[in-house]
Amino acid sequence: MLFDHCAVCQSCCRIDPGYPSLEITLTANEEDKFQSICIENRCPHLGPNGCREGNNKPFGCFLYPLSFDPLTNSFMFDSECPLKPTYFAQLDDPTSEASAHLKMARKQITELKKSDQAFLLKNHSVDITHFDFVTLPKKKR
Repeated sequence: MLFDHCAVCQSCCRIDPGYPSLEITLTANEEDKFQSICIENRCPHLGPNGCREGNNKPFGCFLYPLSFDPLTNSFMFDSECPLKPTYFAQLDDPTSEASAHLKMARKQITELKKSDQAFLLKNHSVDITHFDFVTLPKKKR
């Protein structure tokens, strides 16, 4: 499974010494549940097998290794994520985990465009200060 590697890697849930902390962007609906999540060295929700929040993690965490730019209406991918080669390869297979992840992200983004545009702008702004992104490849025809 594609995202099983995340529980081993955990690099997106940790901050190396000398780097600024990462405030996880929360949707308006998530703010009541989480109040705030700041990663100074490691996420407080990170357990030995990955995120303890599981499917209830904040959308910004679910979205990673993608980031959505609401100004260009496009997705980007963290160039340093070890899943990049596999994720990109899977995008041509509509039944793959990567395609399912992107499809679910698109669906949620569509809803957030209507209900929480401020989240989309803030999340992308935070993402680009902490990660280096590349564009997603075009589908092969």
